Amino acid sequence: MVTVFMIFNLARADSVLVEGESFQELGGWGVDQQFMDIMGSPFLIAHGLGNPVKDAITTVAFPETGEYRILVRTRDWVGTWKTPETPDNFKAVGTPGEFELIINGKKLPLKFGGESAEWHWQDGGKVFVDSKQVVIVLHDLKGFDGRCDAILFTTDEKMLPPNKGGEMAEFRRRLLGQAEQAEEAGDFDLVVTGGGIAGICTALSAARLGLTVALIQDRPVLGGNNSSEIRVWLGGEVNKSPYPRVGDVVRELEPRQRGNPGTAEIYEDEKRISLVEAESNIKLFLNRRVNEVQVESGHIRALMARNTRTGDRMRFSGKWFADCTGDGTIGFLAGADHEISSKGHMGSSNLWSVRDAGVPSPFPSCPWALNLKGKDFPGRNQSVGQWSKPGLDSLGRWFWESGFNWDPIADGEKIRDWNLRAMFGAWDTLKNTDSLYPNHKLEWASFISGSRESRRLLGDVVLSKEDLVGARQWNDACFPCTWSIDVHTPNPLFGKGFDGNEFISTANMGEYPRPYWAPYRCLYSRNIENLFMAGRDISVTHEALGTVRVMRTCGAMGEIVGMAASLCKKHNTVPRAIYHKHLEELKQLMKSGIGR
Repeated sequence: MVTVFMIFNLARADSVLVEGESFQELGGWGVDQQFMDIMGSPFLIAHGLGNPVKDAITTVAFPETGEYRILVRTRDWVGTWKTPETPDNFKAVGTPGEFELIINGKKLPLKFGGESAEWHWQDGGKVFVDSKQVVIVLHDLKGFDGRCDAILFTTDEKMLPPNKGGEMAEFRRRLLGQAEQAEEAGDFDLVVTGGGIAGICTALSAARLGLTVALIQDRPVLGGNNSSEIRVWLGGEVNKSPYPRVGDVVRELEPRQRGNPGTAEIYEDEKRISLVEAESNIKLFLNRRVNEVQVESGHIRALMARNTRTGDRMRFSGKWFADCTGDGTIGFLAGADHEISSKGHMGSSNLWSVRDAGVPSPFPSCPWALNLKGKDFPGRNQSVGQWSKPGLDSLGRWFWESGFNWDPIADGEKIRDWNLRAMFGAWDTLKNTDSLYPNHKLEWASFISGSRESRRLLGDVVLSKEDLVGARQWNDACFPCTWSIDVHTPNPLFGKGFDGNEFISTANMGEYPRPYWAPYRCLYSRNIENLFMAGRDISVTHEALGTVRVMRTCGAMGEIVGMAASLCKKHNTVPRAIYHKHLEELKQLMKSGIGR
């Protein structure tokens, strides 16, 4: 049995708080940090595709034996769609996410995860703890994405733990025994937040040009949408004239094979980590999510990041900062000017795949999923998605996308869950209504969303569709755009009955003279003087995002940001001054490149 290592789970003699993500053995449960800024914490998710996942187990030190109340922070993730007003084809019946709690070998009589649509503290009754070393087991019942945030044991009969905001954060910090002051991670030349292709290229570029760099990523792997967790292939082209060396670092990160979604090994997660760790000027911080920015007079001084497994906080001081989060998180927290489309924006996808198992592979009925029994969707009845073939080739591809009219930040969990309901509803229909694919099984699905659009931070230039189509030239042109103006909207062929809640998209491809070299002035904030950005959160309009958002293009942005940051250090200046005073030096670096 695992011995206790989290003594900070104990702070008060009558209360013990156990965070789900801190379990010593996760078993088959995954850590989901995507929505912690909204609901308050990372949580464990039982993403078993219909097969109950292996138990999560941890051992915790209790102050005393005796009787304790138990409260579990959880939710019924389909409860949102159980109201009387919910249309029939949206309505969820049943509870997919139930799990049990086992304390020192004793299973509690209640099931968790089916009581309320909102995150809440579900009353688990009482348990007698007869040992100060307590083994806690999370036992998944269904394999359909049950969720456990935290477990509270208390002898206080009247305690009502806070459930939102700063009050809940302070409650958790106090019970976990965490320090009020964050640990100092160090003082860096450049702090890069976001470990996707843009962030990796930013960090490598800056480090190779002599800067000390912190690279902060909130997942255990690097690569973002091109990691094994999300599995989107790299789009766009680099190494184009007149700066053929721009893109050399992107090429170093390229997987040798292409798959969409493909299997995990295709994405070579370990190669990205090895490249970063080979640079002595980079310190890599995985599993850390930035949730606070310290700003003085429009100048970022430091970031605060929380460890998504332990909850510990670290403070990152720096001279310059790069927002490569995709969501513009650093800029938003710093008060940077930004735009976000509340409706009519591109959605998010959670890719999925099936395979022939070679043996009969039944799949349970999913009455809580989208009811697609009377609907066509890509992969059913010869219906296809854009650029795909009938049948299995149309399942789980990029066009399984939703959230076009929901807030991409505040409704992120809802968007992901709608994608899951569409996937499970489609597979239930094919297997159990149409009696197809008797030997096929769901092989993989991402519970981490692949996002396309959220916040866009505003720079001195906001690149527009008109700039692209009109071939507007810039004296600070620095990264090549080669992808079509690819803006996704709901596919009208599959939207009937799901108006405003569509889950299949179409790509609207606009043309312009390519390659188009976009300006450096899109890559820094217009009002936060030491903030760069690279990735899909740069300074563009909704339409122009359609071309710049693909990952090779984002990586090229990162290379330029690293170069510009090196000039900021050389001249002790801010990103804007590189354009006004040192543009020719930047162009020389672009000609030379910084690839290996």
